[in-house]
Amino acid sequence: MSQLPPRTVSELLANWHAGDDKALRAAVPLVYAELRRIAHHYLQKERPGHTLQSTALVHEAYLRLEKQGAAEFKNREHFLAICAQLMRQILVEYARGRKACKRDGGFRLELDDVLAFKTRSVDMVALDDALKELAKLNEQQSRIVELRFFGGLSIEETALALNLSPTTVKKYWAMARLFLHHQMAQAADT
Repeated sequence: MSQLPPRTVSELLANWHAGDDKALRAAVPLVYAELRRIAHHYLQKERPGHTLQSTALVHEAYLRLEKQGAAEFKNREHFLAICAQLMRQILVEYARGRKACKRDGGFRLELDDVLAFKTRSVDMVALDDALKELAKLNEQQSRIVELRFFGGLSIEETALALNLSPTTVKKYWAMARLFLHHQMAQAADT
């Protein structure tokens, strides 16, 4: 029995968009390790003892993606970027729910030096609010932060996912860090 040639993630995602419900299920195993890496990257920045694990975060993102229905993805990187965004939304919703139950019980994450917050911990909800403000001013800068900081993508991977030049990504990344630093400093003072 001859084997069929392996299909690329982009082909499978195009088939899912065209109505093949099984194509998404076939695509996810091909990028599962990368999705777990993204989830692990997110969760490393969370508070100790967080109840979600990388696998659960990936699975929750998959379920949301499947529930939203067939979307059109440009390529593998675009798909990973959307999954990273879904993971961020899941963690923010989790943080908001936890915070509602327990005063100041929101997730805490240590923003590494790429965002210039070396010594203090930042509330995930406050960071999400700051990113929403950034998105109002410049949607691309907000997406770059999501992909670089939350998704763990490199400058080159981010450029490919957003169809921008690496130089533009570097410039927007620097501007976004300054904006977020300012917003987070203001949030800490209130």
